[in-house]
Amino acid sequence: MKNICLLGSTGYIGTNALNIIKNNPERYRIIALGGGRNIDLLLNQIKEFKPLYAVVINSNLADELKNKLNNSTNTEILYGTKGYSEIATLSDVNLAIAAMTGSAGLLPTFSAITAGKDVALANKETLVMAGSLLINESKKLGVNIFPIDSEHSAIQQSIQGHSREDLKKIILTGSGGPFKDSPIERLSEVTPKEALKHPKWKMGRKISIDSATMMNKGMEAIEAKWLFNVEMEQIEILLHPQSIIHSMVEYMDGSIIAQLAPTDMRIPISYALSYPRHLKVELPSLDLLDIETLSFEKPDQERFRCLYLALAAGKIGESMPAVLNGANEIGVNAFLEGKIGFLEIPQLIEKTMEKHESFPLHNIEQVIEADQWAQSRAKKILEKMVGK
Repeated sequence: MKNICLLGSTGYIGTNALNIIKNNPERYRIIALGGGRNIDLLLNQIKEFKPLYAVVINSNLADELKNKLNNSTNTEILYGTKGYSEIATLSDVNLAIAAMTGSAGLLPTFSAITAGKDVALANKETLVMAGSLLINESKKLGVNIFPIDSEHSAIQQSIQGHSREDLKKIILTGSGGPFKDSPIERLSEVTPKEALKHPKWKMGRKISIDSATMMNKGMEAIEAKWLFNVEMEQIEILLHPQSIIHSMVEYMDGSIIAQLAPTDMRIPISYALSYPRHLKVELPSLDLLDIETLSFEKPDQERFRCLYLALAAGKIGESMPAVLNGANEIGVNAFLEGKIGFLEIPQLIEKTMEKHESFPLHNIEQVIEADQWAQSRAKKILEKMVGK
């Protein structure tokens, strides 16, 4: 029996994780839920799973949730970063699912690791911002990090039973998002509504935009560097519009091992929860006879500028990936709010990175410092861009 703290219970990953947990009550028990602003959904989750604790973003939402519960449960309601970190370190918890969006997931995830909890990780930003610190802590404490991303889950499955010394490179695949074949001159006119329509995956708002810019694939490359102990130069990225092969590993003798699966996040979530076993998931099998073509191509540097900025930040290392992430969060929010155009997202990120002098990260406070600097600098650059 795994006792679980679920950080990000009301998001797409969180709700799918709860479905898997509900279908396997003999394996998993929810100890704590960390929700966001969707109080009504969190209320239903509390009533169904009866956690000891639940957390929301701020005190106002905590009061609202308490009023709606009306003493109908023994669940203790907490709030804020302190609350999320508190439930991630509970003595009863032995697995934390990190599915919060953005840099907000950094401290709770880091707290879980330093408390010796295994982590099922869906929060890209945590490893991007503080990969060296998290990996060093996990090694020191014997903590396992199980990736929930479909790409990293595919890599994890592809390296099972193989010697790490024989690994030549990792091949990350990506669909290319909704604008892979759009004329580049058209990209300056795309709307948030268009950018949120991913051709293959159903995801949250921020990651959908990151997929459209391919920032997510650059972040996944940085994640892969830390998760699988490789250099950035050992990571290749290919567009694969069918989204059937979720990633591959090439070995020294030229062998390539790939993982194929339907495009459904319940597969990597269940594998992260049950590693190294494969749970039964109620999904139709992948019908290979229906697949006419598996195609691959190099991502265009002009079209996917965010991808190449992320790869550059990964090679620079130190505090630069945290700055990349902070600037990207400001850029994505500004685009979703209609303040800037789609092509101005990478412009904002690049200008922020150019102003940053990278420094080594020795503790989590320095990561937060880099993130806050990046967000502050990006906001100033954004003001000038909007004021043009």
